[in-house]
Formats: sequence, C-alpha cells, structure tokens
Amino acid sequence: MDILKSLGHPEEIYNLFKFKMGGCRAVMPKLDYESMSETLRTCYVYLNQTSRSFAAVIQALDGELRHAVCIFYLVLRALDTVEDDMTIPLEKKVPLLHDFHTFLYEPDWCFTESKEKDRQVLEDFPSISVEFRNLGQEYQDVISDICHRMGVGMAEFLEKKVGTMQEWDKYCHYVAGLVGMGLSQLFSASQLEDPEVGRDTELANSMGLFLQKTNIIRDYLEDQQEGRVFWPQEAWSQFASHLQDFAQPQNLSSALACLNLLVTDALRHVPDVIAYLSRLRNQSVFNFCAIPQVMAIATLSACYNNPQVFQGVVKIRKGQAVTLMMEATNMQAVQSIIAQYTQEILQKVSLSDPSRDKTLCILGVIQEKTLSKTALPSRAHHLSPFYLSAAMLLAALSWQYLSVTQSPGSTDMQGS
Repeated sequence: MDILKSLGHPEEIYNLFKFKMGGCRAVMPKLDYESMSETLRTCYVYLNQTSRSFAAVIQALDGELRHAVCIFYLVLRALDTVEDDMTIPLEKKVPLLHDFHTFLYEPDWCFTESKEKDRQVLEDFPSISVEFRNLGQEYQDVISDICHRMGVGMAEFLEKKVGTMQEWDKYCHYVAGLVGMGLSQLFSASQLEDPEVGRDTELANSMGLFLQKTNIIRDYLEDQQEGRVFWPQEAWSQFASHLQDFAQPQNLSSALACLNLLVTDALRHVPDVIAYLSRLRNQSVFNFCAIPQVMAIATLSACYNNPQVFQGVVKIRKGQAVTLMMEATNMQAVQSIIAQYTQEILQKVSLSDPSRDKTLCILGVIQEKTLSKTALPSRAHHLSPFYLSAAMLLAALSWQYLSVTQSPGSTDMQGS
C-alpha cells in the first residue's frame, strides 16, 4: 500500500493527504466540458483513457495551447498504436506509418483492424482529425510535420534492431525527441513562450531523449516478456551474449554493469534539460515540461544499480510522485530536486562499476549546473520527532478514512 511505502517520508504522506483533499487543483484543473464541441469532449475522454502520465499536465495548459497539445498527443498516440500492433503485417504497416500524416486531412479515415488496447483512437480517428482541422494553421503545420517525420522514423526501425549507441539516440529521437521539438514549436506558436524555445531543436530533442531512455531502461523486463528489444546491442553485448541473459540471477553483476552504463548515458541529457527549463516563462508550460523530467530523474535514481529492474517493475512511490508534482513549479525547486537525486545516485556508485568514471563525471557536471547560481534551500521539513510522528499518524488515519469513504465515481491519481 502506498501509505506504508511512504512512512519513512513524512512530507509524502502530507502531500498525499493534501492531494486527496483537492490541494492540487492548479496541476489537475476541472475543464469546462459544456463549452466544448462534442468531438472535442470526446478527444479529452480519449486523452484521459490513454495517458496516465500526461493527461493532467496537458489539461492544465493555458488557453488554446491546451487543445493543440491534446490533439497532438492523440495523433501521435494513434500513430504509435499502429507501430505497436504486431498483428498488422509489415506490407500494410509501413505504408500506414509513411502516410499517416495525410489522414489528418481525410475526414472519414479510420482504422478498424487494430487489436491494441488504445485502438479507439484509430477507430474514431475522425473525431480527432476534425479537431485537428479546427486548430489554427500554425498548430496544424507543426503537428502534421512531426507526425510525418515520426512515421518515417518508426518505419525505419520496424525491422532494424537498435544496435549502436548512436542508433539508440536516433530511435529515441524518432519516438520522443521529435515530440519534444513539436511541443516546443507549439509553445512558441501559441506566443506563450519565446520563439527561441521552438527554434532550439537540440535542447528540445534532449528533453524527449531523457524521458524515452528512462522508460526503456525501466521497462527491461516488460519488454523482454513482450518480445521487444530497445536496449542497444553495443551496450549489452559488452556484458552478455544475449540480452535476456540479464534476467538470470547468476548474471546479476553483468546486468547491473549494463544498467548503470545506460543510466549514465541517459544522465548526459540532464544539463540540456536544465538549460531548456530555464528558458520557460509561462507557468503552465513550465509545469507541463518540468513534472515529467523530475519524475524521470527520480525513476533513474530508483533504477540505478537496482537488481529489481531485472526481476520486476521499478516504480517511484505514489507519495513521491505527488510530492514531485506539487513541488516542481519553479526553476529553483527543480534544480533542488535534480540535485537531490543526483546525490542519491552518487552514493550508489560502486568502486568496481565499469562506468564509474563516466558516471562521476556527468554527475559532477549536473551538480555544477544545479548549484550554479545561489545556494538552494533545503527541501527538508524541520519538525520535532514528536510532531512528525503525530502528523504521520494523523495523515495515515485520514488517508485510510478517505480511501474507505471515497465514492465510486470519484477519481484518484494513477500510479507513475
């Protein structure tokens, strides 16, 4: 149970209680569905059904940008559903991926042959495409372009496995870096952010690569069980003959060495993440960008040198996720969070780890970036042990009460 996992972290219990009582309205606002068209309401239903991670922060974006990003997400979700569906033969899938961007301008186009869990975004694609065409031309141009480039990239890797580290970067660019670039262009098109945010494709690409690499690292076992391979061969072949060998207990030492190598590679994007976030001026855009990034570095910290990556699922605690969501609202707080998890990883670096020197080097660069301005305030709560224990007990009892009395129709935050 999440409340028990958070007992050693009293600030998480407090934030869980606060979140449960509705103290996170700024991050998860209630939308005015009555003012929307029927198809736009349907799009937001699909958004909440298909995205646990991004639905909340998308709906918190300001003005027309909210609808543009919602449609952008659903278009790419539909494209991704085609790529993921192993029941679609390659001779049909490749043209679908190449031409998908053209379907945005075909009012009646839909695809009813998918067996994937998110197939409703394909079956009811006309509801999404009509709202795409209702967007301003500046938004349509960005979404169509990114959809086209991503479809071509996905098709390239359908039959080609990720071999070199350079190919790992290329694959992550196609499936996530392009998303970061497209979002940045949407931010600038909305005029909520400076044009330079959309123009600097290198920083935007790094934002996507950091998130995607974190997901790939964390999902080792799930991908193995589903027959998918995203860890680059150049990395794992240094430590094993086959990637699946890492799941065997006798190969734990080699598995951890490869894991730490990939975490180190992902961490090299963090300085770019800090630079990107430092440019943002709109609060809703900052929250949208910062929250997934701090979740990612918390996840990487949990994964680093952790055997559980090869035995099950590594997740950050729900209380931890809520705390990060509530705290990552300004650059100083984000720097403090990154510094905290950087320090956690540093404390776990082994003297015998083959990537030790590279890991220490990038951690040093990140620490320098997080402490480059003024000394950051402590995020610790300075409470006496007596009051701390009392607060923990009160929060635990309150959480139990709310869990029992919560009505069936109410919503709760999904696990990370």
